[in-house]
Amino acid sequence: MARFIFITGGVVSSLGKGLMAASLAALLQARGYTVRIRKFDPYLNVDPGTMSPYQHGEVYVTDDGAETDLDLGHYERFTGVPGRQTDNVTSGRIYQTIIQKERRGDYLGATVQVIPHVTDAIKEFARNETDDVDFVLCEIGGTVGDIESLPFMDAIRQLRNDLGRLMSVFVHVTLVPYIAAAGELKTKPTQHSVRDLTSLGIQPDVLVCRCERELPESDRAKIALFCNVPKEAVIPALDAKSIYGVPLQYHAEGLDEAVLSAFAIDPGDKPNLARWDDIMDRLHNPEGEVTIGVVGKYVGLADAYKSLNEALVHGGIANRVKVNVKWIDAELFAQDEAEVAAALEPMDAILVPGGFGERGSEGKIASVRFARERNVPFFGICLGMQMACIEGARNTAGIADASTTEFGPTSEPVVGLITEWMTGEGLQKREEGGDLGGTMRLGAYDAKLTGNSHVASIYGTNDISERHRHRYEVNVHYRDPLEKGGLVFSGMSPDGTLPEIVERPDHPWFVGVQFHPELKSKPFDPHPLFASFIEAALKQSRLV
Repeated sequence: MARFIFITGGVVSSLGKGLMAASLAALLQARGYTVRIRKFDPYLNVDPGTMSPYQHGEVYVTDDGAETDLDLGHYERFTGVPGRQTDNVTSGRIYQTIIQKERRGDYLGATVQVIPHVTDAIKEFARNETDDVDFVLCEIGGTVGDIESLPFMDAIRQLRNDLGRLMSVFVHVTLVPYIAAAGELKTKPTQHSVRDLTSLGIQPDVLVCRCERELPESDRAKIALFCNVPKEAVIPALDAKSIYGVPLQYHAEGLDEAVLSAFAIDPGDKPNLARWDDIMDRLHNPEGEVTIGVVGKYVGLADAYKSLNEALVHGGIANRVKVNVKWIDAELFAQDEAEVAAALEPMDAILVPGGFGERGSEGKIASVRFARERNVPFFGICLGMQMACIEGARNTAGIADASTTEFGPTSEPVVGLITEWMTGEGLQKREEGGDLGGTMRLGAYDAKLTGNSHVASIYGTNDISERHRHRYEVNVHYRDPLEKGGLVFSGMSPDGTLPEIVERPDHPWFVGVQFHPELKSKPFDPHPLFASFIEAALKQSRLV
């Protein structure tokens, strides 16, 4: 039977609960335990799929097609355990399920209430598909005191009683701010946060205290006294230079031992942290440096491209290279070739990421052209591949009016809405003007690579599976003119109808993919496309 670790946050948001959960899970793995991490999001959206990246950061997609919170990306990158549809739930999905049951008459005339019906649904979600792991870590989104998170708080309070004291532990992440005028750290916000939590019937077993200065032993003792936890269970959490140093930092402060002790489990031998030591050695002792220009639409918020940024770092780890990412707003040089050259000439490689909508598209197309004509390594992902095909159609295939139906009616739809595609459940169909939420081609799909292609040599195989999130696709009817212009379709869906990868054999490194390879990259297992892309950027840097 799985043990449960419930993670809450207090004082302010953005304290790093997700990163703490991922790090703790990695430490438990290093001790030989199996883990699964789940996220409870209190907002009323059914999932984050229709939310703006500026509102919520990136949408992380799992193999089984779930559109989830970006924290699931942290979980998977740190543990290597693939996320599932059952690992992320929102208030919206909980209420939707309950209302559907009520409309069907499943409650047999009962009055449907937050307690017990909503809390029971949350508990059912928490315990679903957990029999095969030692520990389940459940992160509660938001901050203690938020109205919208109250049903989740009461559900985990009830779960403590359902599971038993030695089968559940509460970890509370809080803030110990430094007041510059006073020259000291203040523990009162943490005390108040724990008081709010205990008023909901939850007594934390471990406190993780985010602070920007070293937490004195006297302050640890004070927090322990006022918050009713052992001093050893007050864990300082200072900022780290790299997120991949956080597991090592938490272990040094005793987080994993404190959690195991709360379960009355003897920590036993020290964890095997060799792979994390190797990652940090590669990050701290690079043997080269490259600069990647990312020409995108949402560059004002780093979290909008969180997995992409981390995958570039992983490519650097694979090559023992420091990767500098230069975020470039595609709108800044939509038409001016001189501005394009000024912005992109210092780059060792260019990447155009995924996105939605017409804004910035001409700047992305101009970036593709610059990379093609200057022989600069180019990587196009999702919309970036589509922009590469439109650029190729316009400038090497003689189709001047090439465009995508996503941007409006066009006489040359090189990219168009996917209306049909095959899944493991059969044929999926979509129509123009339908719902936006949950209607894209989502999740892992297989692809067949051309045997002598560049990408086949990178992957080391002709059969791959990658995660998708898109509703527009390159039109296969334009394959012949595009290939005559030098842009080769080197990866296709197994039925040969949907283009998955394009490349230019006459270019040092020019690859466009319809899927999102960044979603499967990990620091200890970098995605082969990113490892190869950074290797190409390193070669380019040495030519300058």
